[in-house]
Amino acid sequence: MSGLTHLDAKGQAHMVDVADKATTSRRAVAQGRIAMRRETLELIRLGDARKGDVLGTARLAGIMAAKRTHELIPLCHPLALSKVSLELELDDALPGVRVTAEVRVTGQTGVEMEALTAVSVACLTVYDMVKAVDRAMRIEGIELVHKSGGKSGVYDLGAAGG
Repeated sequence: MSGLTHLDAKGQAHMVDVADKATTSRRAVAQGRIAMRRETLELIRLGDARKGDVLGTARLAGIMAAKRTHELIPLCHPLALSKVSLELELDDALPGVRVTAEVRVTGQTGVEMEALTAVSVACLTVYDMVKAVDRAMRIEGIELVHKSGGKSGVYDLGAAGG
């Protein structure tokens, strides 16, 4: 268990003390997708969802979620994020919506959880906005794509050792 920083010597969960960690520029990118029927995707494309602007609402929900990650994930630190951006792309081949979140901070701990939370909540918001017409939608493939800054260095999905 030595590699798990959220466990103390007794194996109990605790919040990591980051006081002695260097303040560095940190960045994380996460992605995910929500698969749906073609008719549902077309409804989103045309802006005809009864609840309103699906992609705009999901983008805002993802941004809000990133800012509140510490309220959702018990051992995350509250962070003064410097950037949160979400890209929601309609994908006819899926069919569905691909979501990418980028989060940045200058601080003593990373923003991977904030990026993953942003993608998760954006996908959940898309589901909520159009569930009345397609309850069989699937949220899939939520994963960290990139992480940089801090002691552990750079992580890129698919790279050797990453």
